[in-house]
Amino acid sequence: MARNLDLTALRALVTIAEVGGVTRAAGLLNLTQSAVSMQIKRLEESLGIVLFSRAQRRLTLTPEGEQLVQYSRRMLDLNDEALARLTDSAYEGEIRVGVPHDIVYPQFPRILKEMALDFPRVRINLVACYTATLKEEFGQGRFDAIMTTEMHPGERGERIASRKLQWVGAPGGQAWMQRPLRLAFVERCFFRQFAQNALTEADIPWELAVGGQSEQIETAIAAADLAVTVRMDGAVSELLQPIGGANTLPDLGELSICLYAAETLKGPVAERLTGLIRAAYGTPCCEAVSDRHDDLAGRLAAAE
Repeated sequence: MARNLDLTALRALVTIAEVGGVTRAAGLLNLTQSAVSMQIKRLEESLGIVLFSRAQRRLTLTPEGEQLVQYSRRMLDLNDEALARLTDSAYEGEIRVGVPHDIVYPQFPRILKEMALDFPRVRINLVACYTATLKEEFGQGRFDAIMTTEMHPGERGERIASRKLQWVGAPGGQAWMQRPLRLAFVERCFFRQFAQNALTEADIPWELAVGGQSEQIETAIAAADLAVTVRMDGAVSELLQPIGGANTLPDLGELSICLYAAETLKGPVAERLTGLIRAAYGTPCCEAVSDRHDDLAGRLAAAE
């Protein structure tokens, strides 16, 4: 039959070992000296071993006592961590996070799952929106953290990855060969300007095949092989695929995936969340950027 070690007695053992005496340990544990001595005695009796050598009125750990102290520290650390996670107010509350539509999948569902396992009393409210709107509302204090897709991070932003922009369309589709090239972009899509400017520079005629604000319609039109659109590498819907004949379409360069965290977002929960985001989307504090960023920035400036 399995037996359980008394954590209270183990805490007394570790405290005695750290301070070197029962009297001082009793003061730290807010117990009487006799109570602490009794805990150690019961622990020794339950294990059938001697934990301290009491020669010359000095307490010295026996080899068995030293081994148990090592186990005890690990057990007490786990005990204290579990109690903190389940009862400490630092591990509860709400975090408001904004992410652009096009980079929610597949990374963010895994991040949310990890956070739910690690901090079950923390609620993460996720909002998918456009970068411009996210940055505006972040500045107004409506989000604790946001991710963006943009050329370069703005004030308080951190670049965590750089991703190539890809022309995408229906699997095995032919829409990319049509002229004028039909484009599927909602009105506020950040990629729309990149695609239009690149096509104009390459003297490829184009026309819009969709309007409004529905991301679903945009994807549906492209998946039906009625138009093409643009996605970041690693964020392509299962309904679409990179266009095999993209060599006939102009290169779109790269964009940065950036992270913005409010000054109030601090503590172990915040560190875990931002750490998961960095790990899922790129490398911490990534500063390496392709020269394509500058080329693309020049094209945008010229177009304006």
